[in-house]
Amino acid sequence: MAFWEEKTLEEMTTVEWESLCDGCGRCCLMKLEDEDTGDIYVSDVRCQLLDGESCKCSDYPNRLKLVPDCIKLTPENVRTIEWIPKTCAYRRIAEGKGLAWWHPLVSGDPETVMTVGVSVRGRTVPEKSVKPGEWEEHVADWPNWEPPEEI
Repeated sequence: MAFWEEKTLEEMTTVEWESLCDGCGRCCLMKLEDEDTGDIYVSDVRCQLLDGESCKCSDYPNRLKLVPDCIKLTPENVRTIEWIPKTCAYRRIAEGKGLAWWHPLVSGDPETVMTVGVSVRGRTVPEKSVKPGEWEEHVADWPNWEPPEEI
């Protein structure tokens, strides 16, 4: 039995926890909050540390120091942060759904994340390229898309 099927998020080692990340980059997209309603909107603007092609953080060990708004995901907060994508392995496991068929730990291929359309690879703009007043133009609905449960 795979570790994610027999352990809770709290019981996982650091290596197991980190391996759950499918590398989609969705959590590294900038979010906008409507001040009147509190609604959160996801944009196609990526964090300054996210490489738009590899979907890897350019300074993962120091991300929390370099990007004050960066949120370290934990077993506790993945259950409460509303903007975590429904496709996220941490969220899926916390909700008792297990990993999706396209997750690299299940498929054995890190490219399935791209193939099914979950990855942000090639679909984002750098944070520094967006000028004040232009942020609303970058609200995107595709980061909330979910692929079918099975092919």
